[in-house]
Amino acid sequence: MKLVKATHLNGTIAVPADKSISHRSIMFGALAKGKTTVRNFLRGEDCYSTLHAFQQLGVPIHDDGETITIEGQGFDGLKAATAAIDIGNSGTTIRLMMGILAGQSFETTLYGDASLNRRPMNRVMLPLREMGAQLKGDQETEYPPITVSGTGSLHPITYQMPVASAQVKSAIIFAALQAQGTSTIVEKEVSRNHTEDMIRQFGGTITTEGKTITVTGPQTLHGQEVIVPGDISSAAFFLTAGAMMPDSKITLTNVGINPTRTGIIDVLEEMGADLTLREQDNQNQSATIDIRSSSLKGVTIAGDIIPRLIDELPIIALLATQAEGTTIIKDAEELKVKETNRIDATAEELQQLGADITPTADGLIIHGPTKLHGGQVSSRGDHRIGMMLQIAALLTDEDVELARAEAVAVSYPDFFDDVRTLAQGGETK
Repeated sequence: MKLVKATHLNGTIAVPADKSISHRSIMFGALAKGKTTVRNFLRGEDCYSTLHAFQQLGVPIHDDGETITIEGQGFDGLKAATAAIDIGNSGTTIRLMMGILAGQSFETTLYGDASLNRRPMNRVMLPLREMGAQLKGDQETEYPPITVSGTGSLHPITYQMPVASAQVKSAIIFAALQAQGTSTIVEKEVSRNHTEDMIRQFGGTITTEGKTITVTGPQTLHGQEVIVPGDISSAAFFLTAGAMMPDSKITLTNVGINPTRTGIIDVLEEMGADLTLREQDNQNQSATIDIRSSSLKGVTIAGDIIPRLIDELPIIALLATQAEGTTIIKDAEELKVKETNRIDATAEELQQLGADITPTADGLIIHGPTKLHGGQVSSRGDHRIGMMLQIAALLTDEDVELARAEAVAVSYPDFFDDVRTLAQGGETK
């Protein structure tokens, strides 16, 4: 498709609901006892994969278009699916489900689309096997389809995580909630903590001290009301666009500002962005954010901030093409096992538009500022690469054609419409 072009962006955006919290709201609602209601749920393909998976496991879930109601069955109330469960493109769904299913006394097969089925699962399978579950990949590999033969007698684990990954951590935590005894998980770097927060919200107990997490099972959770804030990973595309585009001011409402997710804000401020947070709601961890055209400078992004902005690194790389000087991104090997190898995808697609960007073993080196030009690019089936390339297209006077644009619907079905509205100086719903 031909991407939207603009000279400036102005208006107000209500970004889609947080993807990570939307996934977990269904999971916790299903595993709790009693009714859970979820408002402002992200109605994207990935989150529907989670919803449909639990329906196949016997959980009554109803969606009236505004509120999702889950009749929670408890950990011991899930039922064996009558067929293998299609997870689509959702890495969050398959990895966290593996931890949930590890404690069940039945066998389940999980599979996804062609992209998901190329994503490695060993990092989740290994600790769950240590806890007593059996997990097998396709033809004995670490790739989906994954068959989980759970056990009702999981034993606790002490596990030093080799990678900083909220998905791996969360899978182990879900298993630990069902195990007999106390599990200890030591993170490599602190990663997003939505799972820990929601355990407490649903009446469970979990202890965190620095990088050490302690969970004692088995636990019983209880249904709650969940109001999902806007997704800062979706907001990131407009935060960077507002900073890069001349004569622009964008307001983003109800954006989630959980401290484990706000690395993008820290980087924007370090690069010199004109950014303001207001109307902060501490209970829901959300705020309104204003971003204006800014004079930007290159920075080095590395170390413990990486897990706090791992999904935002492709759009940060684009931002760096418009900053004065060199930006270095490192310690980001995790980008290689996302929907695509996002290190290579980001570099190669932006090179197509004239960016001075070089991939490294664990990140990217970007020299700026660079005048981008038109060209033909592809999302490679990765929603975040597709959205990043649309923002890149705003910076060029020439046409940019995006192949596989449909991938964006995974997390932000109205993304292109919202870009068009801001290009016309309007306001989205």
